[in-house]
Amino acid sequence: MYETILFTLEDGVARLTLNRPDRLNSFTGQMHAEVSDALSRVEHDGARVLLLTGAGRGFCAGQDLGDRAVSPGGAAVDLGESLENRYNPLVRRLTALPMPVICAVNGVAAGAGANLALACDIVIAARSAKFIQSFANIGLLPDSGGTWHLPRLVGQARALGLALTGHALLAEQALHWGMIWACVDDALLISEAESLVSSLAAAPTAGLAATKAAMRASWNRSLDDALDHERDTQRLLGRTDDYAEGVAAFLAKRKPNFTGH
Repeated sequence: MYETILFTLEDGVARLTLNRPDRLNSFTGQMHAEVSDALSRVEHDGARVLLLTGAGRGFCAGQDLGDRAVSPGGAAVDLGESLENRYNPLVRRLTALPMPVICAVNGVAAGAGANLALACDIVIAARSAKFIQSFANIGLLPDSGGTWHLPRLVGQARALGLALTGHALLAEQALHWGMIWACVDDALLISEAESLVSSLAAAPTAGLAATKAAMRASWNRSLDDALDHERDTQRLLGRTDDYAEGVAAFLAKRKPNFTGH
């Protein structure tokens, strides 16, 4: 069905691989359309967790500049249109998905590719991976949520340093700065990611979805608002089958069987 991505959905696990390895999985209009279609399946076909990664030696080099007809002295390209219709909807959908989104960064993540990774809920990177805010090299500002996620993850001083210089941040340093969840040896990346995915796919779905939504909304809430939200949401979660199952399994000292209800 797809030419620029690989996608499967089985046993509640959706796996989406950007698949243009010869171009470091950089985005074209076709890739955007195919990723959008795959995310519709994630949203509607019973996925409980999504794993996002890239094929070959890189995760994603951002926009494929060859997919845009731009040259000195030529007609200008409306980059705002590209963001409004492609990248911004993609970031909004990833952050709003009602299930954990795990990103396995297997190599370079540059430009929009770096910020696509940062939009995911949990990022695991191979030790050889690097994150590059390459926009400065072509006269642009970080987009695809870069100006929002980056300073919140690493602080303004480090975010500005990365954005203004375009220097590559190695995965181990990204871990040290709190930008990603884990850094593992290259050979262990997929097995570590799959282990986490399997665990989350068997977890209480409603609770994970509520946790993700509350954490992401917390930037716009006061403490009082957050406490009220926790109260109201916990009331609802306390009535789910998964809560009852979790308590019963704990008391019986057995492994819980969560159904997502």
